[in-house]
Amino acid sequence: MSLINVTNLTFAYDGSYDNIFENASFQIDTDWKLGFTGRNGRGKTTFLNLLLGKYEYGGHISASVRFEYFPFHVENMENHTLDVINDINPDYVHWELLRELSLLKVSEDVLYRPYDSLSNGEQTKVMLAALFLKENSFLLIDEPTNHLDSHARKLVSDYLRAKSGFILVSHDRSFLDNCVDHILSINKSNIEIQRGNFSEWWENKQRQDNYELAENEKLRKDIKRLSDAATRTSNWSHEVEKTKNGTRNSGSKVDKGYVGHKAAKMMKRSKGIEQRQQSAIEDRSMLLKNIENSESLKISQLAYHKKQLAELENVSIYYGEKAVCSDISFTIEQGDRIALSGKNGSGKSSIIKLIFGEDIDYTGTFRKGSQLKISYVSQDTSHLRGNLTDYANSNGIDESLFKSILRKLDFSRVQFEKDISSFSGGQKKKVLIAKSLCEKAHLQIWDEPLNFIDVISRIQIEELLLEYSPTILFVEHDSEFCNHIATKIIEL
Repeated sequence: MSLINVTNLTFAYDGSYDNIFENASFQIDTDWKLGFTGRNGRGKTTFLNLLLGKYEYGGHISASVRFEYFPFHVENMENHTLDVINDINPDYVHWELLRELSLLKVSEDVLYRPYDSLSNGEQTKVMLAALFLKENSFLLIDEPTNHLDSHARKLVSDYLRAKSGFILVSHDRSFLDNCVDHILSINKSNIEIQRGNFSEWWENKQRQDNYELAENEKLRKDIKRLSDAATRTSNWSHEVEKTKNGTRNSGSKVDKGYVGHKAAKMMKRSKGIEQRQQSAIEDRSMLLKNIENSESLKISQLAYHKKQLAELENVSIYYGEKAVCSDISFTIEQGDRIALSGKNGSGKSSIIKLIFGEDIDYTGTFRKGSQLKISYVSQDTSHLRGNLTDYANSNGIDESLFKSILRKLDFSRVQFEKDISSFSGGQKKKVLIAKSLCEKAHLQIWDEPLNFIDVISRIQIEELLLEYSPTILFVEHDSEFCNHIATKIIEL
């Protein structure tokens, strides 16, 4: 066991007025399986890069281990996988590599194939196997689930559960719950570490948030009560003070000593109330600093004139001579929330593209309602660039509504001034989802919408879909999300 000590860590990017980290201090045990969570743009990948020594920073980071980052950069993708592994870890022992690949259910023959011929899932597993063979290393595993289907996520999660000595960035709740024993969270005002898995951390956070909200309401009422009492006391004191130079109603002289004593007592009482009020205000200022903005989202979907929107009957989709899926049959009716499920390469995205209207080679029968309006969220965000105002205008959506949705998804107003190409992966996905929520459509089609998106935003989107029940066809490998949302599951 050794420790990674972070002391007074302070960092801001060049040209930025805001610190991403400010005097953050904590310790990490290198034997931990550490889940790393926080909303998009809070600095998770930045912190990993600071550990790797990529940026200058204030404060101090000390460790007796080497840091290794996943995913590893592969210079020559056309090389055989064995050569790629040798570049990652020249000191590996071959039988140990075969053991790791076996645990990840990867066949030995992938080692003798070009690396770029491997599926994304196979590349992820090969890279993890190679990295866990490094000795005296602490692994920084940055969102490994984005190219894994549901089956592969469970397999990799089980693999990581048997390991130790890593930080894992992931927004998949089931994945984290299965394989971590501590949570490092970047909150709005601080960084903290808790023992346990994600669900335990989330339960603790909700309990703390609810306590702080209740305390805040109690103190708000106390401050108002004390403020009203202070006003009354001040008025009484003022009235008493006025009688010092006057006469009583009977016409007798006023006892100025008595009046002065009474005024002094009221002044003392007023000071006491003021001190209690100030104390309550200070107590209140300590609350709510880490309450996340998670306002409700809304969607206004167009009603279609028929119950049935689309139908596939014995559809097979081809790329050249190869069928990517065969004999697919299902209907989409108003109110359906349909999850397309299946391993990578089973044809999920191809079916989505067919329904959306792309030119796809297929056999069988496909019917789509006339004048059916579809809002599409693609997997790809590489085309996003320019500012948000121009993006809204070019897509014919209401700019105010678009930005309002992004604010609810934790965008700061400063973010509105930046080029979209500089956004994090999760922020780019939020741009696509916000655009979809602004569009007037009969059907939403979302292809892996949650890649890179933080947990709190995922929960917001879940609540939206459950409250408004729009008609939606989606592909998503987050099992929690699918279990909560889907009214039908189409297994390919």
